[in-house]
Amino acid sequence: MTPATLTESATPVIEPADTPGKCRVTFLWEAGPAAERAVVLINTVTDRDRHAGDITGHVMTPLPGTDLLHLTYELDADLRASYQILPCDTLPGTDRESWLKVMRAALPDPRNPRTVPNSPDRHPASLLELPQAPPQPYRDPRPGVPRGRVTEERVSGRRVWVYAPPGHGTGPYPVVVLLDGEVWAGRIGPTLDNLIADGHLPPAVVLMPDSVDRPTRHRELACHEPFVRFLAGELLPWAEREWQASADPGLTVIAGQSFGGLTASYAALVAPERFGNVLSQSGSYWWSDDDPEWLTRRYARAPRLPVRFHVEVGVLEWMLLAQNRRFAETLAGQGYEVSLTEYNGGHDPACWLGGLATGLTTLAAGWL
Repeated sequence: MTPATLTESATPVIEPADTPGKCRVTFLWEAGPAAERAVVLINTVTDRDRHAGDITGHVMTPLPGTDLLHLTYELDADLRASYQILPCDTLPGTDRESWLKVMRAALPDPRNPRTVPNSPDRHPASLLELPQAPPQPYRDPRPGVPRGRVTEERVSGRRVWVYAPPGHGTGPYPVVVLLDGEVWAGRIGPTLDNLIADGHLPPAVVLMPDSVDRPTRHRELACHEPFVRFLAGELLPWAEREWQASADPGLTVIAGQSFGGLTASYAALVAPERFGNVLSQSGSYWWSDDDPEWLTRRYARAPRLPVRFHVEVGVLEWMLLAQNRRFAETLAGQGYEVSLTEYNGGHDPACWLGGLATGLTTLAAGWL
């Protein structure tokens, strides 16, 4: 494309690359007097270089004949990723504290209307979806599909969002506990509506507990037994009384991402009488620093439990991929029913939303 054509384009601009299986992807940003430079932050792609201490390959440069900055990548044609752009005068540091400030300051792409949910303390991200990325057919609202409703409740002082399926009435209903509820409460409804309408998921109640704040999340979602006891001993009985949720562990899924995936797997180990299905996405099975892959070894030593697993991880998650594979292999070696899905992407809600649909479809196959 010419500079004049790019100036008028929505972004990112996606073009075929000379290399088979690749696309040329161009990002644009309008430079301003307050910030004459900008850095493209592609989930996991930029992060990996940041860990290596060099992000110069992600700095945008002036586009001749325009007031725009631009940067072109050659990326795998099946990549899906969230991204943001950081306007800046000087390049940020790559140490952890500097990068936390970067993540709070980075902005969505104003030329891209498609956004991805983010942590409450950060701006939304934008969606990069290349032509061969696996389809996510349940992600967006569809006309004519009956809609469930999401309400905000309190259980023992904690916010919990509840998805009730269309026509919610007399149960019992299968139940899903989806961790990090503040991320998903405003996003998961259309996926659940569509799965139910297409017959891939029976009408189900979905409980989405709030992670409260970053310190609380880091404590509770790191194999913290009191939190699991809250879920099993307070949240689920409350849902049985108030929302006609099933008490059958075989009809109960606990789902989470990152530390949430770790905790979902830990919950099934601690309370298999309540959690019979685990949906783990990008689980932090490296945990902990003092005792790496602690949970994997616990499963290797424990008798097999009546629990089924769906494990998902991105092939770009260089810090998690091997650990997720080992966790799934350990489960299979112990005789568990476990499915493992790998996708071309990173540690990313842009991928996790579609993965939730796949995981729920897989685990609910025996319910229908």
